[in-house]
Amino acid sequence: MKLLSVNLGRPQPVPYTDQAEGVTGIDKKPADGPVRVAAPGPKGVGASGLAGDAVCDLRHHGGDDQAVYAFAREDLDDWERELGRSLANGCFGENLTTNGVDVSGALIGERWRIGSGLVLEVTSGRIPCRTFQGHLGERAWVKRFTQKGATGAYLRVIEPGEIRAGDAIEIVHRPDHGVTAATQFRAVTTERELLPGLLAAGEALHPEALEKARKYVAEQAG
Repeated sequence: MKLLSVNLGRPQPVPYTDQAEGVTGIDKKPADGPVRVAAPGPKGVGASGLAGDAVCDLRHHGGDDQAVYAFAREDLDDWERELGRSLANGCFGENLTTNGVDVSGALIGERWRIGSGLVLEVTSGRIPCRTFQGHLGERAWVKRFTQKGATGAYLRVIEPGEIRAGDAIEIVHRPDHGVTAATQFRAVTTERELLPGLLAAGEALHPEALEKARKYVAEQAG
């Protein structure tokens, strides 16, 4: 299991975002050298966990629980075959393009060590948005991405560190529940009946997903 690339975005003006200034950092490119990764601060204030990476819409992106976004090269390859086009590392807006890691199948609370120091913890899957669809330029992209369910994973920073392409990825902790990033994604999008099961992941779960699960359980009980 290894890191194929560390991808950074720069603010770019686009016609397909409702961000106040009309800019997005979704089009990320592989960095040439090492990149420092640290917790950026709470959502709405903190942006990306990667130094030099732009997160422009702080309403929906960035913050400690979405500090890093990872996507598997294997899933990009699968989309390449389906779409009939090349997809470069970083083109899904991912910070980390991985090889040999089942990213969407990673457990909430699972921890990865990358390189010698960085430790990350899986918090949730990625929900597609209008900006993602506009960036890819694929019709009905939000629906297609949702149906496939290979969401990648958001991660929080447990121990800061410096990483670069080629670094090994080691799973250093796997919790004993079965709640994966993909399960969490389905629960908050198309299969709400899965929401109660998310509670098994506890506080490791992204706070917004945890709140949805608790609210759903309370509504069912009432």
